[in-house]
Amino acid sequence: MATFILIHGAWHGGWCWDRLVPLLRAEGHEVLAPDLPGMGSEPRALGADPLGEWADFTAELVATAQAPVILVGHSRGGLVISEAAERAPDRVARLVYLTAFLLAPGQSLAEVAERYPEVGPARAIRPTDDPGRLDVDREEVLPIFYNRCSDEEARAAARRLVAEPLAALTTPLRITEARFGRVPRTYIEATDDRAISLRMQREMQAALPCQAVITLDADHSPFVSDPSTLAQALLQLA
Repeated sequence: MATFILIHGAWHGGWCWDRLVPLLRAEGHEVLAPDLPGMGSEPRALGADPLGEWADFTAELVATAQAPVILVGHSRGGLVISEAAERAPDRVARLVYLTAFLLAPGQSLAEVAERYPEVGPARAIRPTDDPGRLDVDREEVLPIFYNRCSDEEARAAARRLVAEPLAALTTPLRITEARFGRVPRTYIEATDDRAISLRMQREMQAALPCQAVITLDADHSPFVSDPSTLAQALLQLA
């Protein structure tokens, strides 16, 4: 049996995996779905390098988890799992990018997202009283993050979003082929994603090929809209 460590994306928390976790556990797997520090249910101040803090936190989970570890990152969580693998490559059996940012060394999320101004949450982003964080309009994000979810599911998820550290979006990725590059990786692409379009997903895959690609007919949040199909995809990898 495997240990799945599920890393949430921007503005979210570990709660976003709530419908998926029991499906994986029902098949006998260990599952960890934490809030990243400063996110989810435990908002707190972060330093100048939240991406590094999150990668350290995730690498510590990996180091103490029962092998084999399958590290899953959604959306911005793709950056976190890449840097965590750089820290602990021998402890990760597989990286799984769930409609996530799969970036090359030195790239930042903002740099890649700016190439595609017609998609993504940019129009929903709002400033906060904290200049180091960005929030999103809860109505504007519904058709971007949750377009395959029921209205009730989408609104319930949107109410739980919290402000995202700006530095997590602008910090260049610090990974190497010698460490991150030796960990097998799989991409789970979503065909109806309005936050990271299918074109974006496939261009990232072309630039940094994965050993396997799984295609879901899904939106940006299949853990809410179709957790059973997502669970089946992940169980193939265990």
